[in-house]
Amino acid sequence: MLEVRNIQVYYGDVQVIWDVSFHVRQAEVVALIGANGAGKSTILKTISGILRPRPGEIIFDGKPIHTIEPYHLIEHGLAHVPEARRLFVEMSVEENLEMGALRGAAKVERQKTKEQVFQFFPRLLERRRQKAGTLSGGEQQMLAIGRGLMSKPKMLMFDEPSLGLAPILVREIFSIIEQVRAEGVTVLIVEQNVKQTLAIADRAYVLESGKLVMEGTGKDLLHDEHVKHAYLGV
Repeated sequence: MLEVRNIQVYYGDVQVIWDVSFHVRQAEVVALIGANGAGKSTILKTISGILRPRPGEIIFDGKPIHTIEPYHLIEHGLAHVPEARRLFVEMSVEENLEMGALRGAAKVERQKTKEQVFQFFPRLLERRRQKAGTLSGGEQQMLAIGRGLMSKPKMLMFDEPSLGLAPILVREIFSIIEQVRAEGVTVLIVEQNVKQTLAIADRAYVLESGKLVMEGTGKDLLHDEHVKHAYLGV
């Protein structure tokens, strides 16, 4: 589904990603883990076209996307649920959802998809007329995920979906991510909650200072001594 090939990424003249390559298969949950500042979110922004690799290639569903404008990627089936949700806070829940389905087949099937999202998130149905900015943190995260699903994605990228949430809501968000995968959507996730992430991930990559240093199944990395010491506090 996704191949990232030897990308190097810069902010201005400062290099932050060095020769990173990895892949995501269809219907997998794949995680990028690492400390703050390791470059995880930068990689998602590069896949999304916000940043450009120089050099390197990004292949999605068999097609190169690293030269495509970000607003066209949604038509290729790639959606990004960003850190801090980035909702339209003065718009209603329903209006935010509809903003996720403005192009292509997603627009044609908008009503049907919206009903599916409301089945996923009954609380959003209850609050469909409420302004997004008045929702709780957990409800806002549900709305951000729902907006991503409205685009009918082949792959959904999550950037810190549990950030700032209470533990009970964290468990709920991870359960929802598993449900998303069960619906056939491929998932790439960046998350500080390493234990929960590795528990649901088919495979994971460890990023340190902009370089990939380790990869394996979620289960194997969950029990790896380096990972336990560095990221699980064991």
